[in-house]
Amino acid sequence: MLEIPMYRGDVPARDTALLVVDMQKGFFDNSYSLGQAGMDVTPLRDAIPGTLRLVSLARAAGVPVIFTRFVYARGLADFPLHRRARNATRLRLNSLGEGTEEIELIPELDARPDEIVIDKSRPSSFYGTRLEPVLTAGGIRNLVVCGVTTNICVETTVRDAGQRDYGTFVVRDAVAEMDAGRNHYGLFGMSWSFADVVTVDDIARSWRPAQG
Repeated sequence: MLEIPMYRGDVPARDTALLVVDMQKGFFDNSYSLGQAGMDVTPLRDAIPGTLRLVSLARAAGVPVIFTRFVYARGLADFPLHRRARNATRLRLNSLGEGTEEIELIPELDARPDEIVIDKSRPSSFYGTRLEPVLTAGGIRNLVVCGVTTNICVETTVRDAGQRDYGTFVVRDAVAEMDAGRNHYGLFGMSWSFADVVTVDDIARSWRPAQG
């Protein structure tokens, strides 16, 4: 496989937010709809330890944490029309539907009442959501991105962030994909044009408590 270029500089804490993408119950437990529809989501659990550490680092450094959730409207009214025929099982299971338990953030994140949660029904965290107004109002110009899945919701979000001129960093050991090849080449593609690829240790080094 082609080597993923890694960023070796500091990651700013000033004017920066941590964006935690879709760390929801349904993406980590095969008893929910994705698993019932035939997807093995257990590889996605690889994103949990790094993401939990990032959330802790952000809170300690005063970096705002923003969570996203993949949620369809009641009755899956906004489920993609062109994907309905091949996703009959998910439609029957009300997969990621509003009001279901599986859309909730995993409890380990311990999301705080003052932390923003953005719901979306497409891969990009920007498309049709309040994310950009929230970032603009908060003076945010840099995003550190983690979560699942690497080459779908994370990559689509990162591409949109890069095209909006945010300084964008994706954390290699805090993302995951169901397939190792897709994970690798998702990171590889992002690294060339849309984001710098870093590790949780890079963030820890950069976001020391005294860092401005």
